[in-house]
Amino acid sequence: MIKSFNANKARLRRHRRVRKRVQGTAERPRLSVFRSAEHIYAQIIDDEHGLTLVAASSLEKETKGSAPEGSATTQQAPKSGKGAKAAKAEAEAPADKGEKPGKGGKAEKAAPPPAEAAPTEDGQSPAGLKGIADNHKVVVAQSIGRLIAERARERGITKVVFDRGGYIYHGRVAALAAGAREGGLDF
Repeated sequence: MIKSFNANKARLRRHRRVRKRVQGTAERPRLSVFRSAEHIYAQIIDDEHGLTLVAASSLEKETKGSAPEGSATTQQAPKSGKGAKAAKAEAEAPADKGEKPGKGGKAEKAAPPPAEAAPTEDGQSPAGLKGIADNHKVVVAQSIGRLIAERARERGITKVVFDRGGYIYHGRVAALAAGAREGGLDF
């Protein structure tokens, strides 16, 4: 019998293993991260009292418009009708009327300009985000980190314990942590 690998079960196993040691207290609550395929959620939790003190997610109205200009999710083509056909024909048309289009390979199409990464205070992207800092989901995750840090400061919370939720500390999870640090949280 072939055993199948269930990634979510493995993540939950890692999460339980980490949660044995990581506990949020009133003095130092736990910053918990959950990421789905499309969205990212963060909560600051006091485990002693079982309370969620602060929460933020990419579903909120404040974060909907945080996509950088030129990112893949902000450039939407018309969905149907004459506009969609015209947009497709324009994209496939050669730049000069005298030129013949090539074989239609992906390498020949002009790539959109890279989006601006969300820089830190010194103007550089965080060290762990160098190659992926222009990804829309990473930028949104970083803004969620800043938002939760701002809300935590309003509640008087400056120190937290980071709970990555069983995910590896990379990509959107690392971006959220970097945004929270930029916002003033200490962990």
